Amino acid sequence: MKKIVILHSDISAEASEDELDCLRQAEVISGAARVLGYEPVLLPFVLDLNQTIKELKTINPFAVFNIVETLSGRGSLIHLAPALLDYLKIPYTGCPTDAIFVTSNKPLAKKLLRASGIATPDWLEMDGSFFQESSDEKYLIKSSWEHASVGLDENSLISHKSNDVLLAEMNRRQELLGGGCFAEAYIDGREFNVALIAEASGVRVLPIAEMIFRDYAEDKPKLVDYRAKWVADSFEYNNTIRKYEFEAGDDKLLKSLHEISLRCWKLFGLRGYARVDFRVDQNDKPWVLEINTNPCLSPDAGFAAALEQASLKYHEAIALIIQDALK
Repeated sequence: MKKIVILHSDISAEASEDELDCLRQAEVISGAARVLGYEPVLLPFVLDLNQTIKELKTINPFAVFNIVETLSGRGSLIHLAPALLDYLKIPYTGCPTDAIFVTSNKPLAKKLLRASGIATPDWLEMDGSFFQESSDEKYLIKSSWEHASVGLDENSLISHKSNDVLLAEMNRRQELLGGGCFAEAYIDGREFNVALIAEASGVRVLPIAEMIFRDYAEDKPKLVDYRAKWVADSFEYNNTIRKYEFEAGDDKLLKSLHEISLRCWKLFGLRGYARVDFRVDQNDKPWVLEINTNPCLSPDAGFAAALEQASLKYHEAIALIIQDALK
């Protein structure tokens, strides 16, 4: 039986809920691998790279299913997992090293988006570089590297009185946000997630999801923040809902989201599976927030929900992702 290593983040006993989710993903992917006739082997990716190399050489896997999200708790080191697999010449699922590095560094990804003519909200970096095309009034302080909405809540929304005020807030929040951070113009509008998966005939855009902020007060920012994703007993978690049904009036917008997502796939050289997150302003203009090259594959997460909407069984999707890695 061919072995598939499920390479996951090395999770400590006191890990936060978002980090623990990586282990849940590993278990469900292992189950799908067994259905497909593989022997799954779970392996944590540790900071001692020689130890990981030794383990991989001992197992000698047919391929690696890479779901590493952090290394030593840092998202900024996520690209070391595919880089190591490139060095060992072991086929692995998902996006290649350069795509993971570039998209995980959100300000860098935004520069490439804007240079390619793909709209992304204005932003201010910690060195004072300001990429401004409009006079937005509110900015979100966001982590440059960490995913899973780490450190993001309603207090992250700051009025743009001056760049100095934003820079001061960024410096104050650095540690909470995992080190580097940036300020991004807040698009007051709708939010969409577009999941993509590689098939034999090319990349497929899965049914598009809109995030609905149910019963949010007028003055409460509509954000898919940390509580909305991970704190199960919170208002945000229970009132942030996906929907897949749209009115005919949204056809043009959905087509635009579809086309921009494919442009992002090509621009960043994505592979296997990915997700593009959007905000859409009051004029129905889509703005790309970020490209997630390692979207969560837990059964209750957005990617699995999009698979269900596409009538694609979970193990069938895992098979497609593995097959794409072996091309």
